[in-house]
Amino acid sequence: MSEESLRTLDEFDAPYGRKVKLESVEHESGMRMLRLRIREGSRFTILDLDEKTARYWGASMCAWADKPQQP
Repeated sequence: MSEESLRTLDEFDAPYGRKVKLESVEHESGMRMLRLRIREGSRFTILDLDEKTARYWGASMCAWADKPQQP
């Protein structure tokens, strides 16, 4: 089993009592991933993203957040 190094980047509360944690994961091989952990009560969703996917997802979320709301 390969070793991985974790470093917490950010933690914050989201709507409906959810907790979000972002971690940098560095594998023994040198591969780097962004780990997204979402906690909803006792349920966890964990998603590892590569740099390309994290960049694309981040840009999509910023584009959505920057758009004015429709009346």
